[in-house]
Amino acid sequence: MDQVGMGNAEHQGALTKGEALPRPASSQSEGFKPGRSVLNSLLSGALAGAVAKTAVAPLDRTKIIFQVSSNRFSAKEAYRLIYRTYLKDGFFSLWRGNSATMVRVIPYAAIQFCAHEQYKRILGQYYGFQGKALPPVPRLLAGSLAGTTAAMITYPLDMVRARMAVTPKEMYSNILHVFVRISRDEGLKTLYRGFTPTILGVVPYAGLSFFTYETLKKLHAEHTGRSQPFSYERLAFGACAGLIGQSASYPLDVVRRRMQTAGVTGHTYSSISGTMREIVREEGVIRGLYKGLSMNWVKGPIAVGISFMTFDLMQILLRKLQQLRYNAR
Repeated sequence: MDQVGMGNAEHQGALTKGEALPRPASSQSEGFKPGRSVLNSLLSGALAGAVAKTAVAPLDRTKIIFQVSSNRFSAKEAYRLIYRTYLKDGFFSLWRGNSATMVRVIPYAAIQFCAHEQYKRILGQYYGFQGKALPPVPRLLAGSLAGTTAAMITYPLDMVRARMAVTPKEMYSNILHVFVRISRDEGLKTLYRGFTPTILGVVPYAGLSFFTYETLKKLHAEHTGRSQPFSYERLAFGACAGLIGQSASYPLDVVRRRMQTAGVTGHTYSSISGTMREIVREEGVIRGLYKGLSMNWVKGPIAVGISFMTFDLMQILLRKLQQLRYNAR
């Protein structure tokens, strides 16, 4: 289906994010149970996260390696690292750690997108905006709460993924092995090392990402008269959301990566402020706390754009399939 066709189908078949689902007539209530809506959000979010992260996995792994080392970052050095990894360990080694990423990102994205839909509904009822886009402050709050909820539940998986990304494959054979070795050698509390900067970073990142995406969709509808953007427009809106959200929270992302991988890099980062001071002292503010940001400006918008677009299109598809099943009865 071409973009125009997709856009027309979306116009007919879905609501914008930021709008509550219309209340079905009593005769149709069986086809649109609240539990089914939650399940749709979980499935759509899971697929959105998996597709987006897999697409940028080599760049993500490269960024993490630079974040946790004192080596100076540049596009040329990043390319050299990717090329050396390819020559030494093969093409698929560029996706090392992606299995751990999937174990984390699938539940993380599912919970985050689903929680966002529920927080929008709750805040919409509280502010009296059922069926309408939320005002700016609740819109920002819904995104922040969704990101915080997902991060709190899935954090140990993020720790495991970071460890696998920066270590040779001989050190950890699989995801379970990472859990066992960290628990045995460093203690269970290590699985939550870097948790505080993660939450502090998630609040502006998730809040601004969802806020920007939904605001752009709202402005688009007001200026074009189309309630639904085309697929490529969703991708562009998501890219802008990722660029803004990740830039705002990037220094805390560097700090959490350093704290997560301290056990295998020889450092002893114990606090957020201490980690920041050490990074700034050794590498400077820009070259340290913002190391790899230029790569994030490439991979971040791509990943977030794909994620938001996939979620929206999956929601549309699942609702259409449910409607078809109901009409076939």
